[in-house]
Amino acid sequence: MVTIRVHDKEFKEYLPAVLIQQRVTELAQQINTDYANKQPLFLAILNGSFMFAADLYRQIKLDAEISFIKIASYQGMRSSGQVMSAVGMDQDLHGREVIIVEDIVDTGKTLHHFLPSLHQLEPASIRIATFLHKPEATTFPVLIDYVGFSIPNQFVVGYGLDYDGLGRNFGALYQLA
Repeated sequence: MVTIRVHDKEFKEYLPAVLIQQRVTELAQQINTDYANKQPLFLAILNGSFMFAADLYRQIKLDAEISFIKIASYQGMRSSGQVMSAVGMDQDLHGREVIIVEDIVDTGKTLHHFLPSLHQLEPASIRIATFLHKPEATTFPVLIDYVGFSIPNQFVVGYGLDYDGLGRNFGALYQLA
C-alpha cells in the first residue's frame, strides 16, 4: 500500500491517479452531452479545484470559458465555520450557463452561502461539478449535478486537496491513515 507523509500525518492511497482520470473523462463526456450547442462558463473555485478543473476543462469539446474565484472555509483539517467572500468574480454571468467546479463538497456550507449571491447575477442556469462529495458530512444540502466520487467522511489530500498548504501536488487521492 502506498503511503505518504504530509506535515505530521500519514496518509494511505485511496483513489489511484488512473481511476481519477477515468472518472474525470466520464464527467467531461456527460457535460459535453448536456451542454451540446451551448457555451458554458466554468467557474472553478480555488485553490483546491485547480487540478480537477484543468483535467476536466481539457476534455470539454464545446465552446466554453473558464474563470477562477477564491472562496474558502477550511483551516487545517477542519472547516473554519466561516465562509469568506469570493475574490476574482469579474465575469458577467447574466444569461450564462454556469458550471461551478469544486474540489470537495462536505458540509455544503461554502456553496450554501455562495449560491444565493451567484443567483443574484442572473445566470441562465447554475450546475455544480465536484471531484469529491462527502454525503455523511453534509449539513447544508446542495444539489450537485456532477460528482466524481462520493467518499466517507475521512480527511483526504492529493489531486488539489491539501493539509495546511501541502499535499495538493499528488496525482492520486490519499486518506488519513
